[in-house]
Amino acid sequence: MTYAELKQKDVVNVRDGRRLGKPIDLVLNDMAVVEALVVPVMNGGFLNLLKQEKEGCLVPWGQIIRIGDDVILVDLCESDYPDGVCEGNSN
Repeated sequence: MTYAELKQKDVVNVRDGRRLGKPIDLVLNDMAVVEALVVPVMNGGFLNLLKQEKEGCLVPWGQIIRIGDDVILVDLCESDYPDGVCEGNSN
């Protein structure tokens, strides 16, 4: 799968159903192996019509459950949300 294909998929947390957004970048290690996805945190206005992006957050590669045709399912619980890691959609 190419990065162009990957960045078209929505990232969804299976624990709470929150849509975290679409990948905006990858974090690679020294051997060019993907370690994490960078996903924007979306803050929605009334009915999410006025979406604004905050800084990107990290979804560790080990927290990805499945990459499907349309979505990337991740398993992040509140204890997985330290500084710099996704806080998800507050709506």
